[in-house]
Amino acid sequence: MSDVLDLATDLIRRRSVTPEDAGCLPLIGERLTRLGFRVEHLLYGEVLNLWATHGTDNEVGQSPLLVFLGHTDVVPSGPEESWKSPPFEPVIRDGHLYGRGAADMKGSVAAMVVALERFVMAHPDHSGRVGLLLTSDEEGPTNLDGVRRVVDYFRQIGERITWRVVGEPS
Repeated sequence: MSDVLDLATDLIRRRSVTPEDAGCLPLIGERLTRLGFRVEHLLYGEVLNLWATHGTDNEVGQSPLLVFLGHTDVVPSGPEESWKSPPFEPVIRDGHLYGRGAADMKGSVAAMVVALERFVMAHPDHSGRVGLLLTSDEEGPTNLDGVRRVVDYFRQIGERITWRVVGEPS
């Protein structure tokens, strides 16, 4: 299997129904910490969010920042007997990955994490900064303790995102 597929299947196996993260963000945080990312786990209420950056500021202040944005929470699967295979057991069928969150958006999150890992391994002293912002409160009815709270935090600390890539399929 590929690195992206390995991570995606690991994430799908985790029952991260909003707002429960089920260990997705600590797993990703550990991977990025090993590569020198500065990782913050931002807990608001019962919602865990992850903010990870790599690189340093330039001599005149903040360096440009490219951020990948996603979420690890999923909506409830509904009746499991309605699925062709168990929703939290990833399966490849006809060349496609199936499981709760495969498309929205654990597959995208896995691709972003692996891309950042490969970039930093190939360019450990890159200019600018790269980051990953993941939340676990995007599929719930209120969505209050994910991106909204993190944006408030960024305003407080003066964090400015230059560019962002969102892996959301919709």
